[in-house]
Amino acid sequence: MSKAYWWRGPVPSYSVSVFLMASNRLLRETLARMLVRKGGFKVSGVSPCVLDALSLIGASGADVLILDSVSARLPECALISQTSNQIPGIKVVLIDMEDDAEIFLDCVRAGASGYLLKDASSAEVISGVCAVAQGQAICPPQLCAHLFGAFSRQQTTSPSARFRLEFGLTRRQQQIVPLIGQGLTNKEIASILNLSEQTVKNHIHGIMRCVGVKKSPGSDRCNAAPPGSPAIIISDDGTPAEFWHAVRTTHP
Repeated sequence: MSKAYWWRGPVPSYSVSVFLMASNRLLRETLARMLVRKGGFKVSGVSPCVLDALSLIGASGADVLILDSVSARLPECALISQTSNQIPGIKVVLIDMEDDAEIFLDCVRAGASGYLLKDASSAEVISGVCAVAQGQAICPPQLCAHLFGAFSRQQTTSPSARFRLEFGLTRRQQQIVPLIGQGLTNKEIASILNLSEQTVKNHIHGIMRCVGVKKSPGSDRCNAAPPGSPAIIISDDGTPAEFWHAVRTTHP
């Protein structure tokens, strides 16, 4: 199986300012202690789950907002979208989330840059916050295929010319994207398009480059990782990948 993209970098030497919002007081206190003890983090604010906390978040000067599943799923992901749209530069990381593709894509469209499941370890939470603070985007490997699926649906409903202009995809790459979204293997795609498997791999690498995804050595997709490892998609310019932007503007 191919490897996924997950953060293995060190905790940053500079201080990452974090605002914590969770409905459970014990979770808030535990997260705050864990981040401070790890080093490289400053907890600039803590709040229960309330929709009108935007002013508190903005005044805190936080680099990263951590939301639990209750806060994240306030009506139509309102807090995520408000934070992303109204507080410049802040990144949103969601923790304690469900392995649900619809919820995941809703959160990404709203502006989330990190999505961690209920069974994520403390090390994975810290790793995820570090990655997002450094301009990267992270999600579980089992949900990566849904990003491709959402991207392919946008392709289906949008003119091909738009994709060539926005992402630089060739006509063949445009044909491959929806097949990836269907969960087909490289071999199956090769058979459908009458190509060699190596040619399909080359096109997939080209798609990743076009949408701003870096490839780990030896990998050709972001669809698998060791159990429990959060997958990560990284942009070339240090910002969340344009692939995530494409998903955010996709409507089912």
